[in-house]
Amino acid sequence: MAFNILRAARAVVNVTDLDAARDFYVSALGFVETESDGEHIYLRGLEEHNHHCYVLKKADKPGVHALGYKVYSEADLEALSYLFESKGLETKWLEKGTQHAMGRTLRTYDSLGMPLEFFAEMDTVERSLQRYDVYKGSRMQRIDHFNCLVPDVEAAHNFYINKLGFVSSEYTEADGHIWASWIHRKPTVHDQAFMNGEGPKLHHVGFTLNDSSSILHVCDVLGSLGYGDAIERGPGRHGLSNAFFLYLRDPDGNRVELYTGDYLTTDPDFKPIRWDLDDPQRGTFWGHNVPDSWFYEATPFLDIYDNEQVKTQAAVLGDRKAQFTKKYV
Repeated sequence: MAFNILRAARAVVNVTDLDAARDFYVSALGFVETESDGEHIYLRGLEEHNHHCYVLKKADKPGVHALGYKVYSEADLEALSYLFESKGLETKWLEKGTQHAMGRTLRTYDSLGMPLEFFAEMDTVERSLQRYDVYKGSRMQRIDHFNCLVPDVEAAHNFYINKLGFVSSEYTEADGHIWASWIHRKPTVHDQAFMNGEGPKLHHVGFTLNDSSSILHVCDVLGSLGYGDAIERGPGRHGLSNAFFLYLRDPDGNRVELYTGDYLTTDPDFKPIRWDLDDPQRGTFWGHNVPDSWFYEATPFLDIYDNEQVKTQAAVLGDRKAQFTKKYV
């Protein structure tokens, strides 16, 4: 590859009430508020030295402006621009200072119309990794991954691997087709996941915690603060990725995953792990069912030019939920 994409680095999502969003993310979940103004809240994890990883933007309707990837250098931005333009995909440059705390940024679309951004520079701040006196809520450490519903998982999987240099760690297959895909740039299970469904839409942003006890602790915090109904799924352990998880919906319905305990994928001879769609331990290692909302509800993406919702398409593989058969001993 002529460029080096490092990792999933930030997302910009709409919220309708900044105060309600701050109560949820900062007071309950323990995200660090780096800065805010009348239109934005900039959040980060305790170990992060970049200015933010999650931007809450005040708006009248839900939407995701872009999923951001950090690259190694400015030269990588030029190479990526050339790649996307050679594929007939529109690009847009945001010069340094256009976005708060951000260097020069390339915005574009992937092959299925999902808005992406790439940047090499972001303002830095003092880390709070050893400020144990400010740890609260989930004690969130850093952004980990994006998960998106897309109409053609196999096409997305192939584009990101063959054109952007991602590597497969795990995938779900049935009838010879890929129904879900976990791919990475940093050496963990994923920076990006794709699931079969109407899209493109953002399913969730995942954030890394230190350990499973942090997930159990934040469940108690959420309950004590009256956010029990924000828990959509979990706590539990995924078969895919092996991670301990908790899925939450913020006051505007944006879904976040609190995530810990996956594994290293550095070795070049690592072989991607195949899961059957109907394996009951794939999504949840303990085998319990998943709520319908988790399969079908997601946040729309916004066009990089006019902020209108990106058009979606039905899944080419149709609508098929996994069929689990309970086994009793």
